[in-house]
Amino acid sequence: MDRVQKQEMVASLHETFEAATSVVVTQFSGLTAAEATNLRRQMHAVGAKFRVTKNSLARRALEGTQYENLSNLFAGPVAVAFSADPVAAAKASVNFAKENDHLIILGGGLGEKRLDEAEIRSLASLSSLDELRASFVALIQRPAANVVSVLSAPPGQLARVFGVYGRGSEDN
Repeated sequence: MDRVQKQEMVASLHETFEAATSVVVTQFSGLTAAEATNLRRQMHAVGAKFRVTKNSLARRALEGTQYENLSNLFAGPVAVAFSADPVAAAKASVNFAKENDHLIILGGGLGEKRLDEAEIRSLASLSSLDELRASFVALIQRPAANVVSVLSAPPGQLARVFGVYGRGSEDN
């Protein structure tokens, strides 16, 4: 890799670190090509990316970013998982590490906060943004679905419902 390619790599990594909401630093010693491909697929499925980096270039790329405090994690065969969703990279990394002993989570960052391996595992246990959005939409739709089910009930059932509500207001 010549000097220009290294500069382009550092610039690309720097942009990646700037755009990422969360970063997970992993050690991948012994990971086969098939396992690495599987890991990348799992990352892609949740909106995260997995990138093997040259340590010296990664440390330079970290300079001036909110993840600068992670530079000492870059030693040995290291790769980085990152995502815009704060939970996605951690969740995919932890799930893959459960199945494969060759992926070791070293630590990471969430914004300017440095996280150790246990904190990454805790972060992975949270719901992702997509899961939270789905739950929120379900909560919003539930009252509308209840109204529709009441309005689509046969008239006799509606009369009973109104009768119950009518008796309830007389009691007050």
